[in-house]
Amino acid sequence: MIRIAPLGRALAVAAAATLALAACGGGEDSAAPSASAPAPAASSAPAAAQGDGVLTIGTLLPQTGSLAFLGPPEFAGVKLAVKEINDAGGVLGKPVTEIDTDSGDTSTNIASQSVDKLLQQKADVVVGAASSSVSLSVIDKITGAGVVQISPANTSDQFTTYDDKGLYFRTAPPDVLQGRVLGDLILADGNDTVGILALQDAYGTGLADNVQKAVEGGGGEVVEKVIYDPKAADYSADVAKIKEKNPKAVALIGFDETKKIVPELVKQGLTAKKVKYYFVDGNLSNYGTGKDGFPKGTLDGAKGTQPGAQVSDDFKEKLKSVDPKLKDFNYGPESYDATIVTALAALAAKSDVGKDIAAKLKDVSSGGEKCKDFKSCADMLAAGKDIDYDGASGPIEFNDAGDPAEATIGVYEYGADNNNKNVAFNTGKIAG
Repeated sequence: MIRIAPLGRALAVAAAATLALAACGGGEDSAAPSASAPAPAASSAPAAAQGDGVLTIGTLLPQTGSLAFLGPPEFAGVKLAVKEINDAGGVLGKPVTEIDTDSGDTSTNIASQSVDKLLQQKADVVVGAASSSVSLSVIDKITGAGVVQISPANTSDQFTTYDDKGLYFRTAPPDVLQGRVLGDLILADGNDTVGILALQDAYGTGLADNVQKAVEGGGGEVVEKVIYDPKAADYSADVAKIKEKNPKAVALIGFDETKKIVPELVKQGLTAKKVKYYFVDGNLSNYGTGKDGFPKGTLDGAKGTQPGAQVSDDFKEKLKSVDPKLKDFNYGPESYDATIVTALAALAAKSDVGKDIAAKLKDVSSGGEKCKDFKSCADMLAAGKDIDYDGASGPIEFNDAGDPAEATIGVYEYGADNNNKNVAFNTGKIAG
């Protein structure tokens, strides 16, 4: 098992495909809380009733808000997992119950209200949120009720050292990894001067810091870093600050406001032909050229990074059997794995109590005999075997902080149609 000390973490990144990653030399301090991150919500809901013998999975995923585009594949991943679990006989001899709620974003109080609903309905596990800032606003309420929270998409470094009572986990890697891959990618493409535009929240500022460290550690220069208000009506002043420094590349770390920032970049002459655009998981969407997309060629040659291993065609078809309208698959595998691994932990614990499930999550994800689907893993547990679940998103091995100890970052490139395709995968380990 790879362990991460709370401070002084070191990153060792092993390159896959065509991208060569430089070795990481220094330690990585835990990120300081963002000034824009909302304070954890005080709990107004009663503590969840636990140990009723029925594993209840609650989802806290975006149906509305700035990350709504991530919702469909995430919900599909959970629903596919629950179906497979129940088809295989359920957990503790009973079908798993699923309760879906909306996480919204930090501009509303939807997440807190949804968590109240889940706790009142006896959720044992909460899958979500997608947004790191949303999770930071409700993590105390969830873990304080003795419920396991497992996010398929939280990447802020803050969670690694957060006082979560041992009940918070995630199947997406912390941004120290994605920041390293993106920074190395920018340099490998020949860009020694970089401008960063990042939204003001725990995710945006944390990832921006990690990209900057990677760029500067590799000999490049971040000539301007602008932390913008995601609720701003206009981004002309933010873009103007980047333009003034004339970078060769622009790293855009944001969510749905990307649809406003890209046209402003073009308007001020920072087109994809003049500077290289780089996106991240929060805005790596297929924008297209239709009514709701960009003019043809706007993103031609732009690149981006996305945590997650290659999604097989077979798994995509399984997700589409749940939601035939799916076009993006971002974090669908991670949502699926979050659901499967918590169900396996409940089987191993012979309990649906949150702390019992949490105590078995490391055990079922590392060190034992490999298995890759719920039924085969469950059969092995029933036979008294020690299992090591490897999922659709890759190895799920959790470390002491509840982070995946190994993960994969995909690299994607946009064509003239403003849609992206994978060009490389990069596997990383966080060593301590």
